[in-house]
Amino acid sequence: MNEFSGFYKLGIAPGILSILDKLKFTVPTPIQERSIPLAIEGKDLIGIAQTGTGKTLAFGIPMIQGVLRRKNGIGLVVLPTRELALQVEESLQKIGRGLGIKTALLIGGAPMGRQISDIRRKSDIVIGTPGRIIDHLEQRILSLSNVGILVLDEADRMLDMGFAPQLKRILQSVPTEKQTMLFSATMPPEIGTIAKTFMKLPLQIEIAPPGTMADNLTQEVFMVGRESKDALLKKLLYDYKGSVLVFSRTKHGAKRIAKGLRDLGHTSAELHSNRSLNQRRDALNGFDTGRYRILVATDIAARGIDVQGIEVVINYDLPMQAEDYVHRIGRTGRAGASGHAISFATPDQLGDLRDIERLLHKPLPIAELPDSLPKPILHSVPARPAYGRRPPFRSSRSHGYGSGGTRRGSGHSRRPSYRPSR
Repeated sequence: MNEFSGFYKLGIAPGILSILDKLKFTVPTPIQERSIPLAIEGKDLIGIAQTGTGKTLAFGIPMIQGVLRRKNGIGLVVLPTRELALQVEESLQKIGRGLGIKTALLIGGAPMGRQISDIRRKSDIVIGTPGRIIDHLEQRILSLSNVGILVLDEADRMLDMGFAPQLKRILQSVPTEKQTMLFSATMPPEIGTIAKTFMKLPLQIEIAPPGTMADNLTQEVFMVGRESKDALLKKLLYDYKGSVLVFSRTKHGAKRIAKGLRDLGHTSAELHSNRSLNQRRDALNGFDTGRYRILVATDIAARGIDVQGIEVVINYDLPMQAEDYVHRIGRTGRAGASGHAISFATPDQLGDLRDIERLLHKPLPIAELPDSLPKPILHSVPARPAYGRRPPFRSSRSHGYGSGGTRRGSGHSRRPSYRPSR
């Protein structure tokens, strides 16, 4: 055991510390450093932190330690997507397997028989999505009466996806006397309601306010016509040689983009709700191992993958909600590595771009299109407002770019070059 490890003085049991040391986990992230000691003491927590900050170990280590003490009952982790559930189970297994921890993974698209078997063998930690957990509850296969530690991970995302009724049902099915940890990237009012109703004087830990990005992540936007998006994507994929994550707004768009890239000779996979569980696993594993250089996904992957070393994230389509932009580009520049994010914005999406900039509290750099692509026609509109460190505000969507796409009111005399230095 490395006594110089940053995990050493957080109250973690020696056996778990030894495993962390073998896994080369030596420096806790801020959310881990602040959450783990309190969680080990049994406190209810609300952890607010951006994606890629190590929230899984922040709740996973205390949960494993609590289960091993055999005084807190079983652990239950509820997450919004299959992909997140798969990756959380994998992370917990890395630490808990050698300690005899048994897990049950309850997600849609997987065989019920295996899940029933895992439940009946008295698993120590149950990890699942709301819908499948409810399925097992309704069939009286699963009982939550012995849950001692409950974790709601990516709670804001679950609420966005309409899981509020299922979460309420789950919260009503677990014992009143339990430890609850809620982790989220943002703090919508609904989370405050959950805290008041189902948690005991929760301590709130906020690592960064919503919209905060990693310092090592650079961003740029191309103003481009819809008809030129494919050509621009093709050019960028030859400029960048590493792994690339491409986001599409729709599953049909993701399928079309992925096929087009394969036709160009790129190794690419697609990830969206029309894919089976095995197809999703193949896409994620193939992307992680390098079998696929490019993964084309919908927002199902905005918080659903944890792949290190993604060189660039490309928003082929801007997201429906500004908050999803932060989660998308947070897939690159993880764990202290450098990353880059590129977004395509069409002339009619200036309002969407403004919403993103307000969330980030700063303007996004506009890059020059390659000479081979036509410049989109942008209508003359008022200059951008100043973006200071203040709460986001509401205004009309009329703010935009000047004629020809030149940035105004930003303090820059010229736009950045097409390929910025990184």
